[in-house]
Amino acid sequence: MAQLAPRRIAVLTSGGDAQGMNAAVRAVVRAGIAFGAEVYGIRDGYQGAVDGGEGIVPLSWESVGGIQHRGGTVIGTARCRAFRERAGRRQAALHLAERGIDRLVVIGGDGSLTGADQLAQEWPGLLDELVADGSLDRETAAAHPRLSIAGVVGSIDNDMVGTDMTIGADSALHRIIEAVDAISSTAASHQRTFVVEVMGRRCGYLALTAAIAGGCDFALIPEAPPEVGWQDEMCESLRRARSLGRRDSIILVAEGACDRSGAPITADDVRRELQERLGEQARVTILGHVQRGGTPSAFDRSMATMMGYDAASALLSARPEDGPQLIGIHRNRVRRTPLMRSVADNRAIATMLDSGRYDQALAARGDSYAELFGLLRALSHPSPDQASKPARIAIMHDGGLAPGMNAAVRAAVRLGHDRGHVMLGVQDGFAGLSSGGVRELSLADVEGWSGLGGADLGTRRFDVADEHLYAVARTIEDHRIDALILIGGFAGYEKLYRLYRERTRYPALGIPMVCVPATIDNNVPGSELAIGADTALNTIVDSIDRIKQSAMAANRCFVIETMGRRCGYLTLLAALSAGAEQAYLPEEGIELDQLMADIERMRTRFRSDRSLFVTLRTEGADDRYSTETVSRIFAAEGQGLFDVRSVVLGHVQQGGNPSPFDRVLAARLASGAIEAVCRALESGSHEAVMIGLVDGQLRRTPMRQMSDLVDWDARRPVDQWWLGLRTVARTLAEPPN
Repeated sequence: MAQLAPRRIAVLTSGGDAQGMNAAVRAVVRAGIAFGAEVYGIRDGYQGAVDGGEGIVPLSWESVGGIQHRGGTVIGTARCRAFRERAGRRQAALHLAERGIDRLVVIGGDGSLTGADQLAQEWPGLLDELVADGSLDRETAAAHPRLSIAGVVGSIDNDMVGTDMTIGADSALHRIIEAVDAISSTAASHQRTFVVEVMGRRCGYLALTAAIAGGCDFALIPEAPPEVGWQDEMCESLRRARSLGRRDSIILVAEGACDRSGAPITADDVRRELQERLGEQARVTILGHVQRGGTPSAFDRSMATMMGYDAASALLSARPEDGPQLIGIHRNRVRRTPLMRSVADNRAIATMLDSGRYDQALAARGDSYAELFGLLRALSHPSPDQASKPARIAIMHDGGLAPGMNAAVRAAVRLGHDRGHVMLGVQDGFAGLSSGGVRELSLADVEGWSGLGGADLGTRRFDVADEHLYAVARTIEDHRIDALILIGGFAGYEKLYRLYRERTRYPALGIPMVCVPATIDNNVPGSELAIGADTALNTIVDSIDRIKQSAMAANRCFVIETMGRRCGYLTLLAALSAGAEQAYLPEEGIELDQLMADIERMRTRFRSDRSLFVTLRTEGADDRYSTETVSRIFAAEGQGLFDVRSVVLGHVQQGGNPSPFDRVLAARLASGAIEAVCRALESGSHEAVMIGLVDGQLRRTPMRQMSDLVDWDARRPVDQWWLGLRTVARTLAEPPN
């Protein structure tokens, strides 16, 4: 029987580089090999395909090991003029067909993806021409009648329709916020204003989200040019901030910002307006290509890995009628859409901007984009309304610390004041609520909290016993609290749920109550993501990167313990992002047979010149097999092939300033909490709800449903969306036999 020709995939990166591209390349290569295909890398984008020869090289499992943490792209990227001409594309088709490659993953922007689609459309005709002039034999052409395309968007601007996020955008946001935080320190020292220009010619995502995350005073983006008189609005905003005691002012300008007539607004234009109107010597900082550099964030690594895995899967299961596909992320899940429909929709936005249809362009970016724009205006320009019935809204924490708690409090206070309400802070959680530790919070009190780690309102573990319920009710009455917002984790949810159920005994508890998820464990119901989890994940991934570097000179197995209690979210996402070989999760437990199988994997690997094996274990993965026990078993059975080291990351995962993602998430959830409270107060409802991000949208889940949503023994949600990523992580960790 004749042997079937091997299936072959090629992957290239084209256009501007973006942090996270290497994680996508690794995922394509390893997934392709796991699915039984041969995988090739095309160097320097389409140029490698046009040149052929060493421009197209086979990639092995090991050749892409340990590249996720590297910025840029290891296979290179370039803009290729020759590929824009049919003759260049014919050369590319020849070199691909000669190697039996008829499946292509393209990682790049809309220009690169359009070029891929054009190559796919022309493929049959190009091969006919090559056969006709004798460059390609007829049998080879017949064996590859079509070119299948999977596109993955790599662009720090986050400017593609069809995916919620593009590779590199989150990492670029990290670079911007690092700069904004640093600038804020020096600006406050000198009571000075800085104007910061960030990338984004056609999309203002970076400027918009960085302004929210950085607590900036003003932002100018291409999709929402300011109205006539914007200079006065900007200056008034800065005056108001100074009157509240703020010493620094930061304005962000997207490089594509313009006014309503389409005239560009540059950072220098803004500086000049400030000097003329306020008499301030503002400073301009243009971040430039630093936004493209550096180590990719955990989110960019995990997202790129998910998309790269699915790109390989899509190509190897493609049908003739499928056409080129865009592999994107939609509400935390991978989604495939027709490639050229997404490109066309994207270019339609550019046309809207060119023709001055800015409202349409803003709407075309999606509901969440318009929501962020409205949120920024409310946060940066708080101008309290005169509420018909000003309410007294209390905010408190409970449970373990989560980076981003301060950002959530700041947003809630500013948005509450904007609605004309009195905002109160409860010191030290339920302990303070039972002892009367309540104080009023002004806008000045929370100034500068958006990027501040820790929890300035305090959070401590405090069991609410029966004898405390009366004291809590009395505090609510004494301080005339009309609504209560809790920003915390599972323990806080559990206590607020108890207050909700005790309303018949204590009528004072019959007020609107809202839970906002803030826990690095990411284990509360009603939300797919909690404030603090992204920051903790970045800390874990950074630690793993450093641990890997320390093992370069020795054969070593690391057993690394992460937080999470009985929820394995941090462990699995860290394994996916950092490329760990094994992840032990509480949702699965640990068995001795599994440990012995992993030991055999290690023996095999270290005999074949591998020097590292990384195992992650959630702190509550299994009560019988602790981190130390697992390490001892591995060491005892290693047969001298490798050393074993155990690392308990501990509370470092709860520390540090919140990541940009957590800051923006905190603002969004706080906005949802204030909206829920205001609706309840206006309608006279005593509703108790959990605010969360579900399917990418803000949702209100009634507190009465909590029992149905929670596994009380494990103290985690019954349904956890991220468990579906186990297959991806494990497929990419172990080469097929």
